[in-house]
Amino acid sequence: MNVLLGVSSGIAIYKAVDLASKIRKQGWNLQVIMTENAAKLINPVVFSSVGNCKVYTDTYEIESGWIIHTEVSKWADVFIIAPATANTIAKIANGFADNLLTTTALAFNKENKVIVPTMNTRMYENPATLENLEKVKKLGWKVLEPEVGHLACGEVGKGRYPENEKIIEFIHILAEEKPLAGKKVLVTAGPTRESIDPVRYISNHSSGKMGYAIANVAKRLGADVCLITGPTCMEYPYFVDEIVKVESAREMFENVLEKYDDYDILIMCAAVADYAPAESAKEKIKKSSDKLVIELSKTPDILEYVGHHKRSAQIVVGFAAETQNIIENGYEKLVKKNADVIVANDARKVMGSDKTEVYIIFKGKAVVNLEGTKEEVAKELLKRVCTDTH
Repeated sequence: MNVLLGVSSGIAIYKAVDLASKIRKQGWNLQVIMTENAAKLINPVVFSSVGNCKVYTDTYEIESGWIIHTEVSKWADVFIIAPATANTIAKIANGFADNLLTTTALAFNKENKVIVPTMNTRMYENPATLENLEKVKKLGWKVLEPEVGHLACGEVGKGRYPENEKIIEFIHILAEEKPLAGKKVLVTAGPTRESIDPVRYISNHSSGKMGYAIANVAKRLGADVCLITGPTCMEYPYFVDEIVKVESAREMFENVLEKYDDYDILIMCAAVADYAPAESAKEKIKKSSDKLVIELSKTPDILEYVGHHKRSAQIVVGFAAETQNIIENGYEKLVKKNADVIVANDARKVMGSDKTEVYIIFKGKAVVNLEGTKEEVAKELLKRVCTDTH
């Protein structure tokens, strides 16, 4: 994919350098256009070095004699302006073409074009700026809203440059094909915590990374996504449609029970505790003897419930974290829970890692081995679930 990054002279320009680096790390091709004032704040060589790309300024077109604005607008699949100042937004909104960036904006006639406004809160909330943002939306630009937070001027308010990870995710959503368009996907993720007393609980080593990757990728592929998540240290996915936060297996079960019938694909990725303390002490248990016996009770089996209560058109995907006989135990779980697909892995190798290896087990006993980053595996899993379960 070819990404054209437009850079105007906001103080957040230093963050655009990191954005250029992250774009390249996605494996995308990159070219950069800087306004004259942007090039005064940061030397174009910085973008060229970090992004391993060509960088164009106003003088480049004059000196080279090459009609850059038409060539790069044809080359780019995605055009993103970050940071976009109030001045640059005003020019684009009103059809001005007085520098290389705005001329290219006028020449770019594809769908995937994004503006990331970054400025002081009062400038952002000025009726002129708000009107110009509405104008650029009508011209087909997507506007990624600025964050609320500390600004360069020392004030706190709306106008802060978003995290670059959020911008990258937004580009993914724009550019990916949409095989899941019109589908609703429910994903569970993370561990659960089963309370022993007010300060202690039983849990497991699940990081939530696989479930979050599936939720993110499902959104990129066009689905309406609900994520039900146990407690994790992960940043919540930026663009999924609904996030429900739970603690215990009982809470997760109740939320799945409430929602599952409305969804086409159910992906039960959470590492739900199989047992929980029969009673949770109301006060902290003091250390008083050499041994402590805690009575445990079975928790609701969420996968088994949805597997045996699903509609005929619903697809249920379960996960099996095993330590031995991975494929055999995974297939046994598929049959017992009446799932359509089981994703089995060796729990000792993949928990907490950014990479994974899984075995996708289908009802007809077909097994597919996938290995890669959790995002790569999530994408391939979702594509196979769509094509191989019908």
